[in-house]
Amino acid sequence: MANNESAENYLETILILSKKLPVVRSVDIATELGFKKSSVSIAMKNLREKQHITVNDSGFIYLTDSGREIAEMIYERHELLSAWLERLGVPADIAVRDACKIEHVISKESFEAIKKHVK
Repeated sequence: MANNESAENYLETILILSKKLPVVRSVDIATELGFKKSSVSIAMKNLREKQHITVNDSGFIYLTDSGREIAEMIYERHELLSAWLERLGVPADIAVRDACKIEHVISKESFEAIKKHVK
């Protein structure tokens, strides 16, 4: 997995968790993704250095504006692509899995074209 793709996945996960939890912590991300807490800690350090997240003294993780922008872009791609694949007859579990792969590599232009076509 490319480093960028990994960062995008973490940011998207923080966004998704922030919609359903009062606060997001490393342990929540580890549980959601099935990763070791140590792996998540390293990733959070990298995201902090890139200023995509802030972490307060209690260990609560918040997206910065740049982090939220990336997370929302990936989340939108994920939602649209998985729904589109399902409408094409792809089983839901496969559609979600494939959308996860496509959302990181598709160009902005191709995604916009698919979005226009779908809507």
